[in-house]
Amino acid sequence: MSSRRTGIYEEAPNRDVNVWSVLKGLWPYLMDYRGRVTAALGLLILAKIATVTMPWVLKHIVDALDTGKVQIVVVPLALLLAYGAVRFASVFLGELRDAIFSRVTEHTMRKTSLAVFEHLHKLELDFHLNRQTGGVSRDIDRGTSGISFLLRTVVFNILPTLFELLMVAGILFINFNVLYALITVSSVLLYIFFTIHTTEWRTRFVREANQLDSRSNARAIDSLLNYETVKYFNNEAYESSQYDHHLQQWEAARMRNRLSLAALNSGQAFIVSAAVTVMMIMAGYDVADGQVSLGDLVMINAYMIQLFIPLNFLGFVYREVRRAVADVENMLGLLNRKPAVTDSDNATDLVVHQGHVVFENVCFGYSTERTIIHDLNLEILPGQKVALVGHSGSGKSTLARLMFRFYDPSSGRIKVDDQCIADVTQSSLRSHIGVVPQDTVLFNDTIFNNVWYGNTRASDADVWRAIEMAHLGEFVRQLPKGADTLVGERGLKVSGGEKQRIAIARTLLKDPPILIFDEATSALDSRAEKAILDAMEELSRNRTTVVIAHRLSTIVNADLIVVLEHGRVCELGTHGELLVSGGPYAELWQMQQQQESEKLLKK
Repeated sequence: MSSRRTGIYEEAPNRDVNVWSVLKGLWPYLMDYRGRVTAALGLLILAKIATVTMPWVLKHIVDALDTGKVQIVVVPLALLLAYGAVRFASVFLGELRDAIFSRVTEHTMRKTSLAVFEHLHKLELDFHLNRQTGGVSRDIDRGTSGISFLLRTVVFNILPTLFELLMVAGILFINFNVLYALITVSSVLLYIFFTIHTTEWRTRFVREANQLDSRSNARAIDSLLNYETVKYFNNEAYESSQYDHHLQQWEAARMRNRLSLAALNSGQAFIVSAAVTVMMIMAGYDVADGQVSLGDLVMINAYMIQLFIPLNFLGFVYREVRRAVADVENMLGLLNRKPAVTDSDNATDLVVHQGHVVFENVCFGYSTERTIIHDLNLEILPGQKVALVGHSGSGKSTLARLMFRFYDPSSGRIKVDDQCIADVTQSSLRSHIGVVPQDTVLFNDTIFNNVWYGNTRASDADVWRAIEMAHLGEFVRQLPKGADTLVGERGLKVSGGEKQRIAIARTLLKDPPILIFDEATSALDSRAEKAILDAMEELSRNRTTVVIAHRLSTIVNADLIVVLEHGRVCELGTHGELLVSGGPYAELWQMQQQQESEKLLKK
């Protein structure tokens, strides 16, 4: 039985490992603690020297016991103490190294995460509108974890093992003949080559098993979430058969995965056994010929086993390093993304004396294929209240975003008090503009803290004054916890009207010379709307104000009403002037009045 309903599961692309480019990107953060890095590397070398010394001490102990002239109780005590000391030193120096380097790792994770977080705030609005928040968060989480794994693995596993290999090869070459060193190096290189290539081969089986596991789980969850639909159509048996079909595929993939793992482990064991056997046969003949001692044979065996113990995990380490590199590269890739809106090299701080805003021949489109604003010219006088009206898609909110410099015009200029906003810093520009958006999003915090966010230097009295001015005080006092009430994630625990009043209070607290209200009363009922309009009127006094409105009844007292059509100004004037002219504004007014009358009749 075939299934038409299939879940979608996408496996992450198999990216090439580029460890050194990632470490290069992390190097500046590592150098913040160069003393600790140097100390950790020094302890690493000392720990490896202690590790390599153990078989050498063991050799002398065996040789001393092999003389046949002394009993065990008179074995040189110094050698036994030395063996215990180097064994302890090997572990202790490694732990001390980890303790010293952990600060470097955690510092690098913190600084990298902070750099990405700050950079994300610098990226343009378009990035955040098109991003997948969960994906970005996952990139940061995996990237920071990948940094920790990568630093510890490369610095404290791979590099020390290579260092130990070179030391062991050197010891065997100096104390015996070159053949011992060649066999050691060759066997380790063969072991690494076999492990890497076999791991690459079996990665497809691991990926297939993971993909089928996710697919079967997705199918099960999809079925359980649609429990009622399954019952409505008596399809329990069909759902079970489809779930079992996915599980059978997963079972087969898991079997292939296990067989490939058995092949990897068997191959590794064969290489180790063959190398150790060959070395032991050579050493055995040399012992019989009197060229080396029995202690030398024990030392050679100990060195071979000691070398291959960390390599047993090479397949896992290699696979995880690949994953860690990809995760860190994803996170660093966010840092490499260039913001579309940036400050110029000689940008100065905006100084607002009057709040005179001018649009000069402004053109803009969110894409090159579609222009939203066409050669627009508009002057907003100091202290003037200007309303932007028009049908959806006419460019009202786009003008506000251009003023706030979420985007830069493709041509033309926007000036505030004769200062082009492209020539001033974004921070200074935005500090002088207050925005009450149509879709207010609040932090998952208290009402008080959401209002205080408008000016983090404000006193409690200032916050309460803003709450009262936004006609929010009565609502707050009715709540059991008052202003300490949590609003929930994205403000979902309060109504749309309450969210808007919190947003207005927040902007009141900011106290900017230029205001933008983007349909700020759209979510309010008639009573709340009147209260907010009164607060807006008081707030707008002696400030340059831009009101983007859908309901024309809210802007009848505006000093100037600008009617937009397809990104162009088609009418200018006061409410009375535009009604008399009988143009597009008058048509919008008549249509809305008719809609309001129909609503009243239905009631």
